[in-house]
Amino acid sequence: MKRLLTALAATGLILGACTSLAPYGAQGGPGGQGYSEQRIERDRWRVTYNGVGAPGPVADMALRRAAELTLSEGYDWFQVTQRYVDGRPDSAGGVRPNVSVGYGSSNYGGWRTSGAGVGVGLNFSGPSPTSTVLEVRMGNGRRPEAAEAYDASDVARTLGGPRY
Repeated sequence: MKRLLTALAATGLILGACTSLAPYGAQGGPGGQGYSEQRIERDRWRVTYNGVGAPGPVADMALRRAAELTLSEGYDWFQVTQRYVDGRPDSAGGVRPNVSVGYGSSNYGGWRTSGAGVGVGLNFSGPSPTSTVLEVRMGNGRRPEAAEAYDASDVARTLGGPRY
């Protein structure tokens, strides 16, 4: 039993290592991890971050890119006007126990049999794709008093971007 558990744990570690969130950076190509952006208007952009794993870190990277882009365009703040998150809360993967209960019966040659059973198992899954898309409006001066308005310098500093 000890060998089985060790083998199962090793399998889980291997699956988890196969796919992980890549280091922060530009998207390398279609379907790759990283950020991309598209100008919508002079002061409006769509920022996308594609990754794998839990949605939180991917959303942080999208905010970081929006902050960097805001500063590089010469603005002080940005406001998220639309937010799209694609990924399940359990996107990080891992080991998930499962239990099943079954009952069945059959007739064979005049004999009737029936039975019940309980199954216990472990489901190993690696991280799944996650993406965050932000549509942002940028501006200078006093930041709007809105929950989705951010000081670009503070966000870049807090989420690990270059020092501004």
